[in-house]
Amino acid sequence: MARSKIAGVGHYVPERIVTNNELSQIIDTSDEWIIERTGIHERRFIDPAKDTLANMSAKASQMALERAGIDAGEIDMIVFATITPDYFFPGSGVLLQRELGLESIPALDLRNACSGFIYALSTADQFIRTGMYKKILVVGAEIQSTALDLTTRGRSTAVIFGDGAGAAVLTASEEPGILSTHLHSDGRFAEELYVKDPGSSRPREERQPEQILDTSTYKVYMNGNLVFKHAVVRFQEVIQEALEENNMDISDIDLLIPHQANLRISNYLQQKLGLAEDKVYNNIMRYGNTTAGSIPIAMSEAWQEGKIKDNDIVCLAAFGSGFTWASALIKW
Repeated sequence: MARSKIAGVGHYVPERIVTNNELSQIIDTSDEWIIERTGIHERRFIDPAKDTLANMSAKASQMALERAGIDAGEIDMIVFATITPDYFFPGSGVLLQRELGLESIPALDLRNACSGFIYALSTADQFIRTGMYKKILVVGAEIQSTALDLTTRGRSTAVIFGDGAGAAVLTASEEPGILSTHLHSDGRFAEELYVKDPGSSRPREERQPEQILDTSTYKVYMNGNLVFKHAVVRFQEVIQEALEENNMDISDIDLLIPHQANLRISNYLQQKLGLAEDKVYNNIMRYGNTTAGSIPIAMSEAWQEGKIKDNDIVCLAAFGSGFTWASALIKW
């Protein structure tokens, strides 16, 4: 059976930087309040006149392809993770295919929110292991800003999310790169972090936008305390699961890249696992929570900064809406 490795990583974030102070001009909040609760100093918002999910993902993909030394035409498949596609349907995978000038190859879309990139990575890994494909482009990307409730009513989520895209090129390898992936979910908590609409399980009149007066169900709802309590437990569990699967312990990890949900979660995780500060990569301070985009953006930046080197053991871990949680252990 073939194995897969990450041959190249890339990322793209919009040019517009939105600081906490800027948000405090329109929301009853402050720089201190946001930093204390989330660790976020700023985030990126798109320019709707020029940015789309597809073209941001194409820029991230082109960077990953260049770093991998692979031409776009060599890609056999796209696996695209997002909960904010350009259209309600079709998914953004085919739009990225079009942006890259590719023809005929399959494009698979996944909607696993914050765990989406690891789910996508695992899916691509399985296709390569079976020998069906040899080179797969894996993307995680989001545009959150245009759906945020930028009022005091929406403060608890408006200060958290940002926009961005990340990508990885997986190729077949004789040596193991992706050592293992581990995926979980618990739908009992689906409504604790979700956007209800536009959902299909409604009377017809409730799915017609021109008849909708209350648009609150189109905004993110999050039970923050419950999400935090579950996240800190599931993160530890799924990281330990990956280590046990590969007969390793925490000291074998050269770098942990957690989903960038909240700096408090990352710091708590670092302390509970007994990892040194330089063994956990965080960039939420600059970008906020970019959901499926957060891990590939962080992975690309960490590699760019020399924090990931050949033969390093890198652990990816995520928790989010669904609830879903996942991990991947990688030999770089």
